[in-house]
Amino acid sequence: MSETAQRPAQRTDCHPYRRPKDAATLILIDRSAATPRVLLGKRHDKVIFMPGKFVFPGGSVENTDNKVPVAAPIPKELEANLLKGSPKIQSSRARSLALAAIREACEETGLCLGRKAEGAAARLTGAWQPFGDAGLLPDPSSLYLVARAITPPGSVRRFDTRFFSADASAIAHRVEGVVHADAELVELIWVEVDAKPLAGLHSITRSVLGELQKRLAAGPLRHDADVPFFRFCGGRMQRDILPGAA
Repeated sequence: MSETAQRPAQRTDCHPYRRPKDAATLILIDRSAATPRVLLGKRHDKVIFMPGKFVFPGGSVENTDNKVPVAAPIPKELEANLLKGSPKIQSSRARSLALAAIREACEETGLCLGRKAEGAAARLTGAWQPFGDAGLLPDPSSLYLVARAITPPGSVRRFDTRFFSADASAIAHRVEGVVHADAELVELIWVEVDAKPLAGLHSITRSVLGELQKRLAAGPLRHDADVPFFRFCGGRMQRDILPGAA
């Protein structure tokens, strides 16, 4: 099922064709107030991709993401949702995507989703070191897939991004000093889902935020909800629907 936007996609640059890289983004939701809020970060003005834009924390999948031990496996329904659409991926890639979202959120915001597991956590190194230092293993069991989007052809960077959400109550550890003037994200803000869009909000971020607002208005997040898939076809942004897990 699909629907295509009526106006052509705006192009601000043109680069040789690049195959999209798998990427993952984490949308943290704070439900402590009457209106849910989501966490956004402002990217540094000098980064190549989306400079100065407000985005959800996220980035590319790394080879180590599928090898890290976890506190709990990803839900079967989440895995089923990640396996839908084209190009096809394997279960191991689905796991990597979910864990990449958790790793990138910790790297860019200092907020880590995990559970205590002292013995196994001690083996974590590299990008996962903050979890090990806190005696945590990453925990993808609370993630939901809320959208997927592929950067249009001709962009300076191309990503096939899966947008995950998780409740802020799943944050088990905070690393101080991650966000600063010289970091990839220079500012973090919590924004109400029904607030007026920020001036520096990227169009895809705005579209995903609108989808999430509708999901939250319908009740608690569920794995059987349809997942919007944004991609460009013939110079226009197309919104396909990936049916949620039964």
